[in-house]
Amino acid sequence: MYELNINGMSISDFLSEYWQKKPLLIKGGFANFEDPLDPEELAGLAMEESIESRLVTNHEDAWEAHHGPFEDFTLLSDTNSTLLVQAVDHWHPTAAELIEPFRFIPNWRIDDLMISYSTPGGGVGPHLDQYDVFIIQGLGKRHWRVGLPNPALKEFAQNKSLLQVEAFEAVIDAVLEPGDILYIPPGHPHEGYAVENALNYSVGFRFPNQRDLISSFADHLIDTEQGKVRYNDPEITERDSVGLLSDTEISKIRNLIIATLNDSGSFQDWLGKNLSTPKHDMDLYELEESYTVEDIVEILNDDIELYRAGGVRAIYQIMEDNLILLSINGENHHLTLDNLENVKLLCDETEMNSDQFEKSQHWLDFIQLLTNLINEGIYYFPEMND
Repeated sequence: MYELNINGMSISDFLSEYWQKKPLLIKGGFANFEDPLDPEELAGLAMEESIESRLVTNHEDAWEAHHGPFEDFTLLSDTNSTLLVQAVDHWHPTAAELIEPFRFIPNWRIDDLMISYSTPGGGVGPHLDQYDVFIIQGLGKRHWRVGLPNPALKEFAQNKSLLQVEAFEAVIDAVLEPGDILYIPPGHPHEGYAVENALNYSVGFRFPNQRDLISSFADHLIDTEQGKVRYNDPEITERDSVGLLSDTEISKIRNLIIATLNDSGSFQDWLGKNLSTPKHDMDLYELEESYTVEDIVEILNDDIELYRAGGVRAIYQIMEDNLILLSINGENHHLTLDNLENVKLLCDETEMNSDQFEKSQHWLDFIQLLTNLINEGIYYFPEMND
């Protein structure tokens, strides 16, 4: 397990002074860092159909971006090339452990682990990201420059899938070595180029905008056949101008929309599904022979570990009717408050021991749900999967 040291400061100090405020170079953030995979393993993942990958080259200032899966890596030249693989935590359990030290940020904000391999001079150019990211230096060295937000900074497209920004003034200008970490908040221009063959690990965080949230909520209303209340105006009176949209009418229409948001049950159902849905495919091992509830009860009586599969998104809410809404990978489950400690385990921990579920056997609804989740491969017993 990786142990994070943020320049000797506490998590609380980091959150209050830096999170979403300013970038930070964390020297030796992971002491004695060891890469969880090598470039050959990363290349193997980039050959898989289900895994999103890109290969970016910048030879003689001509930027090109190619999308995987890749059959070979002839484009990955000895210089000025970068291979990027998205959501590696969904497919590589050892690499997924890199996310664990950053779980002081709520589950729903954590997105995925992107890994890149660059040859000297390789990078994706100066650009902006609209999400928080911790970039961990692995193999080799990489030169990073990070600037402050600047609304006047112009963005331009090098090609259809590579957006960059013009030159910017750096407030961080440093060469990162293995175990160093760079925190970059949203909207801060940055660029990194490999000094030598280099592996980088980017732990990214979701940063939803109003447009995406409203669009998703509208889709939820359509899917669940809600939001059918129509505008009405039985109190309408004659007016001088029929072309005027009055303040009263504007207010009524706004309130009609707001009423759907104020329906807490519908809103929380949508919110759980939306925030727990992974953006990328997952490597879930669905069992050929399903467990029964009785099987799980018997297994939990033994001293055995239970793991959450890499990339699984698990969050919960307390509803107004004193029920728990547990959302896992876009699916909602309702449980009584008696199950709160069990639900916390499933959401807060990625590795659990059967002893922690000692009281769960008294709650059939939870055991039934846990049985289903294990049969789907969302949670698993590593000792029994070997």
